Amino acid sequence: MARQVTSQRRAAIVTGAASGIGAAITSRLADGGFDVLAVDLRPGEGGAGLPFAADLSTREGNRSAVDAALENFGRIDVVVPNAGFQHVSPVVDFDEDRWDALLAVLLTSPFLLAKYSWPHLVASGQGRFVAIASAHALVASPFKAGYVSAKHGVMGLIKTLALEGADVGVSATAVCPSYVRTPLVEKQIQAQAVAHGLPEDRVLEDVILASQPVKRLVEPVEVAELVAFLVGPYGRAMTGVAVPMDQAWTAR
Repeated sequence: MARQVTSQRRAAIVTGAASGIGAAITSRLADGGFDVLAVDLRPGEGGAGLPFAADLSTREGNRSAVDAALENFGRIDVVVPNAGFQHVSPVVDFDEDRWDALLAVLLTSPFLLAKYSWPHLVASGQGRFVAIASAHALVASPFKAGYVSAKHGVMGLIKTLALEGADVGVSATAVCPSYVRTPLVEKQIQAQAVAHGLPEDRVLEDVILASQPVKRLVEPVEVAELVAFLVGPYGRAMTGVAVPMDQAWTAR
């Protein structure tokens, strides 16, 4: 059953919302008074936000998410593309279907969400598009050709959206954390061990955190708090830029 339209509350779409960063952002925005459409391939039951299942690798899935937000909330003020996955492999062995899937979810989905929601972000008068882009939007790591290429593409999309949104009240920002304590990072450990020829108990410090002067994982709640600031009243001037929270990774 569709919710009654609540025109006085700002409304947000958060993708990849079933766990990790997306779940933390959904909870933080809901606690801050937003109506939130929590989009995931299998969003499950309960938790913050209105669960909505969509295949974001398709045009239809992205369109349905935007339509669902409008049906339930009557408006869209904020879009947070966060959905993603990882594939670790040398480029010579990199599976081509995984390349296509990575770009579909990590790059094409943010583009489609921007395209389909744009008129409503403009109508909001305070539209915000905040992509969770990763430090890999700014730097590269070996064995991650698909992920790094997609995240660099997202940074280009953000810059373009910021320019197009400048005169119509829409800001666009990329949040670029280093490794966050999420299932996505945890699932990389075995693959990284194989790729680098290391025991799994050495992967976290010797590979995953090797580029970070600060040797710890970012917590999902830290990312969520930054997103809350960016979509709030004092985040408006942050547009067209990457906002690193990368433990000094890119300071080198």
